[in-house]
Amino acid sequence: MDDPATRPAPRRLLRRTLDVRAAPDVVWERLARVTEWPSWALHIASARLEPPGPLGPASSGTFVLKPGIPTRFAMTDWEPPRRWRWRGGFLWLDVLYDHRFEPREGGGTRLVLEVEASGPGIATIGRVFAAVYARNLDRALPRLALVLDAP
Repeated sequence: MDDPATRPAPRRLLRRTLDVRAAPDVVWERLARVTEWPSWALHIASARLEPPGPLGPASSGTFVLKPGIPTRFAMTDWEPPRRWRWRGGFLWLDVLYDHRFEPREGGGTRLVLEVEASGPGIATIGRVFAAVYARNLDRALPRLALVLDAP
C-alpha cells in the first residue's frame, strides 16, 4: 500500500508562470476542461478524464502524449478556485503537478505551474524529464494565453 508519510520529499524540477488578463475563476474553469488541453498543448494527443464530466476532487485520467505514450494522473489536492495538484508517474519517478491560480494586483491571473518529483534516478531521469517537459510547456503556454485572453 502506498503511504504518503513514507514517500521521500519531492524535488522541484520545474516552475513556470503565465500572466493573463482573465480573472482567476475564468482561468480555473478553462483549465478544468482537461479534455480540451490538446487544443493548446500540442504535445498531448488526447486526454481522458474519469469520471467523465467536470474536473473534481476524485478525478483521475490519462493523457496520451505524442507519439502515443500514455501517462496517468490522479488528483491529490483540490482547493477551488485557488489550486489543484495531481500525481502521475514517469519511469521510476513519482511526479506531482501543481496548478495554482493567483489573482494579480490590478486584475487578471498569474497561473503558476510547478512540477516536483521523487524516486530512484531523480538526479538523472528527473533532469531529462524536466528538460523535455519544460520544452513542451514553453511551447504550450503562449497558446494557452491566447485561449485564456480570447474575448
